[in-house]
Amino acid sequence: MSSITATNLYKVFGRRPDRGVRALQQGSTRDELRDQGLTAAVIDASFSVDPGEIFVVMGLSGSGKSTLIRMVNGLLTPTSGDVVIGDTNLTRAKGEALRRVRRERVSMVFQHFALLPHRTVGENAAYALEIQGMNSSDRQKRAEEALAMVDLGGWGGSMPDELSGGMRQRVGLARALASGTDIMLMDEAFSALDPLIRRGMQDKLVELQDRLGKTILFITHDLNEAMRLGDRIAMMRDGRIEQIGTAEQILDDPANNYVAQFVQDVDRSRVITAEGIMESPPAVIGTGTGPLAAQKVMRETQTGWLVVLDRDRRLAGMVREEDVAVAVREKRDRLPVIGREAVASVGPDTLLADMFREASDADSPVAVVDDEGKVLGTVPHVTLLAAAAHTPTNGADTGAAEQLGVTS
Repeated sequence: MSSITATNLYKVFGRRPDRGVRALQQGSTRDELRDQGLTAAVIDASFSVDPGEIFVVMGLSGSGKSTLIRMVNGLLTPTSGDVVIGDTNLTRAKGEALRRVRRERVSMVFQHFALLPHRTVGENAAYALEIQGMNSSDRQKRAEEALAMVDLGGWGGSMPDELSGGMRQRVGLARALASGTDIMLMDEAFSALDPLIRRGMQDKLVELQDRLGKTILFITHDLNEAMRLGDRIAMMRDGRIEQIGTAEQILDDPANNYVAQFVQDVDRSRVITAEGIMESPPAVIGTGTGPLAAQKVMRETQTGWLVVLDRDRRLAGMVREEDVAVAVREKRDRLPVIGREAVASVGPDTLLADMFREASDADSPVAVVDDEGKVLGTVPHVTLLAAAAHTPTNGADTGAAEQLGVTS
């Protein structure tokens, strides 16, 4: 079951908004509704967020993303359509049922901190627990734990105006964590911060997500932030969702010209991962395979490299065609295997920029392995270069071909 499901959501402001929904469904444009005194903020939006997923809604000012998140937390009622949290239809929930969902299932992190200036940092962090009716000692303990998670341990007795902007935003994050909800809604949560502090908050969110596995709906107008944080991204324009997909899907297969133009300057080396470009090895052999058998496999598969696995199917190394040929010619009994320590290997989440650094020190394909050392795939140098072909030549990706020893 999805944690959040939105189905055919419309939000139209003005008199007789239902009339606006019907007009949109019949093909009227946003501008045509504006001529009638109606504002279509969200138009036919549908999406779902899986448990433990960071789902990012990305759009420029006026795209409808903030209106969308306010319908998800029950602050705005959709003109048409449904929002379901778990198994509760939030659109139809009233009174105490609605308050219970917002109190127990959903927490919010705001753009401008939304801290109570007359309360201490600890009291701000514990505020949601106070609303839930938790006793003072228990909520203080939970608040202290949450503050420690965001590196603010020992700051509970301070006042908000004693903290920097980044620290205050961490208090807002701690408040959401302390509440114990499984869903966090973050509306432009980092956009008011300086770039370096913002990057640190992104790092902190990723770290916490790895530990806690919250379901996060994150709103931003920053494409790089969306690409960095989102397991999936919904691209919005003029109230409509233009495309939903992973960062790699949106970069490699944009749904339309708008999306393509929007993402054309993204540094792909900071988005594309090893898992996204790896290939199945043409063939693998065991550590006991002899030169003649290895040569036969190479001829049959038309490959210049073989991946060597140990008996537990973990990476043991690689063997090159020229080395196999020498071993066959000299009638050796054993293959000259390049050991694992000399093979470039990365995890599936390794970014393209980091893969170049690994590949530059080895002339074999890059092996993609899991935490147990088992081979998931390989990335030949030519594949690395092809993936970098559309990457802006800046940062770590400058001179990618030169790093791999390839000249034009």
